[in-house]
Amino acid sequence: MEEVSIEIETTRYAHLSKPLKFCFLTLTVIGVILSIFYLFGIISRWWAMLNSFYYYALYACFSSSTFLIKPARKGAKKIPWYDLGAAILIIGLSIYFMLNAWEISMIGWGHPTKVNFAFATIYSLLILEGARRMAGIVYVGICLLFGLYPLFAQYMPGFLYGTGSPLSNIIGTHIFGGEGILGLPGKVMGEIIIGFLIFSGILIATGAGKFFLNLAMSVFGGYRGGPAKVAVVGSALFGSLSGSALSNVVGTGTVTIPTMKRTGYPPEYAGAIEACASTGGILMPPVMGAVAFVMCTLLEVPYSKVILAAVLPSILYYFGLLMQVDAFAAKTGLKGLPKEEIPSGKKTFLEGWPFISVIGVFLYLILFLGLEELSPFYASATLVILSFLIKGPYKMTLQRVPIMIAEVGKLITQAMAVILPIGFIINGLTMSGSAASFTSGIVNLAGNNVFLMLLMGAGACYIMGMAGMLISAYIFLAVTLAPAVIQVGGLNVLAVHLFILYFAMLSEITPPVALSAFLGANIAGANPMKTACRAMRLGIVLYFIPFFFVYNPALIMQGSFLEVLQAFGLALAGVLFIAGGIEGYLWRIGRIGLFDRIIFVIAGSLLAFPETTTDIIGIGIILLNLVITFVKRKILIKSHTPPLTVLQNNLDPKRQKEIK
Repeated sequence: MEEVSIEIETTRYAHLSKPLKFCFLTLTVIGVILSIFYLFGIISRWWAMLNSFYYYALYACFSSSTFLIKPARKGAKKIPWYDLGAAILIIGLSIYFMLNAWEISMIGWGHPTKVNFAFATIYSLLILEGARRMAGIVYVGICLLFGLYPLFAQYMPGFLYGTGSPLSNIIGTHIFGGEGILGLPGKVMGEIIIGFLIFSGILIATGAGKFFLNLAMSVFGGYRGGPAKVAVVGSALFGSLSGSALSNVVGTGTVTIPTMKRTGYPPEYAGAIEACASTGGILMPPVMGAVAFVMCTLLEVPYSKVILAAVLPSILYYFGLLMQVDAFAAKTGLKGLPKEEIPSGKKTFLEGWPFISVIGVFLYLILFLGLEELSPFYASATLVILSFLIKGPYKMTLQRVPIMIAEVGKLITQAMAVILPIGFIINGLTMSGSAASFTSGIVNLAGNNVFLMLLMGAGACYIMGMAGMLISAYIFLAVTLAPAVIQVGGLNVLAVHLFILYFAMLSEITPPVALSAFLGANIAGANPMKTACRAMRLGIVLYFIPFFFVYNPALIMQGSFLEVLQAFGLALAGVLFIAGGIEGYLWRIGRIGLFDRIIFVIAGSLLAFPETTTDIIGIGIILLNLVITFVKRKILIKSHTPPLTVLQNNLDPKRQKEIK
């Protein structure tokens, strides 16, 4: 596959001066070492470190780094004095809070003094500014709305009513309380996700993206539409270990998108394929996106349980994407790559076997030994050691170590900036007591209709997704919609939360703010909005899958083996017909008209929907439509109805040769 050098820098790290790069790398190393000492219990042998002390220390290292690597205005490369001042201010305030961690935790600063209130206010504003730089102004607006909700909750009507609180208490509990940044954000960042982000950064720096692309190309590159299939499979493999959509687009898209364009794919289509394939990495085990770790924390379930639950839905998604890619290639006559451009599978495996080994180590530790928080650290250490020992393109050298540290630092800094303000939302809903009111309001509004509640939840995710709010959309609906659906419908708790996670994840490919699609468009040189709209069409299966598993938990491994097998088989067949109907080309059948497309999408949905009656109806409609299609084509062939070229275009290439 042709490798095109395209510079996609989502931060300004590359433009930092050497002293500032050294500061950034030093902060990253301190933060990583601190997390290792804390999570492995090394410090506690001599000194019992408080959670709050540890969290503030991490904020000092990584929240401050936001102002070093992310400019206030897009495209700015030089660091102004106020960014340096903001970074120093966060470090100074964090150290002050660290020194008072015992009093904050044991006595509480929920009613802060005037000085502490001023410090907490400055700290809050800096956190929000970091979030604005990473996630946008709309995201910050939502965090402010719910974070300050207790200020005016007592004046709101109906189910919007809540308990009021003064500003000092609100800000104090945001920064010093267990429901604010010291609560779920601190636990998720400091105890669960940090190891996985370290692992992802090391994978990116050691060339895992290139390896998985070569591996996928050695298998799929020669088939019709080969480059697109390589993008789907390669991004799925890389995403399964990185868990980051944007780093996936950058890591694999800079190779796959130019190659797709060279072999005939329109720029918008190439960018959309990569965006959809990379976005699926958020849902693809074993390393899923940050929102999956938030879900584990809220549900208090082991991460291994979430991994098992996400396997089959992820396969369904990527299967649907592959079928659409194949259909497009068949319709337009796109071929695979020339044989000389396809790498040897044996050579690829021998060069990148450490990545395969690391997957084995990681899965064994997390699934069989239950070392969930520690498994990515062991996997990272294994990969680093092996990468120094091997020979070839993936060999690690001392000169590349700073690059590896920088990748780790960028990932943790970006995640920290987005996750910290979530504490404001949770604390605002908790202080005002509005979460329960919202839940009852949803129940009343939907009239106890579970399906209507789910549709409302999907719509809310879509709206919040348009604002680029993946994690906050999940958090808000997890504490409001999920209890209502579970209470009224008696649905599986894990299935409901995965339903919300799936629809929240659609923000990556949902216009008008579709970050993955826009990044793919940037690489492809395509229109961003057209690329995002195409990505929505390619990712259409995502809109169906959550409804399938929320009504049949067997699709998330919640059932007997036979139940799981039956549900998965029917869903797989349903996705095949949905994808074929959307794209206008059915596997082994050929082109299909508009009416048939609509019929197959409806029938495929009925077949995949986990209910016996709908399964029977779906199978009946599909069989009837297939019989009618074959009969019509037989009649046309026998009658030699001109023009024959029109008929040939509607058939599979093999049938075209038979007619000729």
